[in-house]
Amino acid sequence: MRGFFARFRARLSRMMYGRNGADAICTVLMWIYLILWIFSIVASSLEWVIVCIAVWGVQLLVLAYWLFRIFSKNTVKRRNEVVRFFGFFRRIRNRFRDRKTHVYKKCPHCRAVLRLPKKKGKHTVCCPACKERFSVRIRSSGSKQKKNN
Repeated sequence: MRGFFARFRARLSRMMYGRNGADAICTVLMWIYLILWIFSIVASSLEWVIVCIAVWGVQLLVLAYWLFRIFSKNTVKRRNEVVRFFGFFRRIRNRFRDRKTHVYKKCPHCRAVLRLPKKKGKHTVCCPACKERFSVRIRSSGSKQKKNN
């Protein structure tokens, strides 16, 4: 029996050589699949037939994309997708963290996103990417002010 598993493992490792394998996005897809699976169980117990069919269809798409990512031989492209995917969430986290002290504005010339201090008023800004000057209006200050009644 031990020889069977050793041969199976060797064949599996030969088949996966040069392929992407499971990465961080595959882990996220697995969690999405499991959440959808639990939701489909709940929907089937409530006898929501159309919802069950829709959820099963989405589950099938998630599973297909998960398998595509694991067996893909274009590892450079898959790695770049991981960097973009988690970079998107890092930007959202940073914007949420800086929401009281900074404001994010786009340059009208090159569309680069600039992080500016949250100081109320009209300011002239020089874009570091394209070196163009433009004016920005910031409506609220970073600190909370108490209003007197």
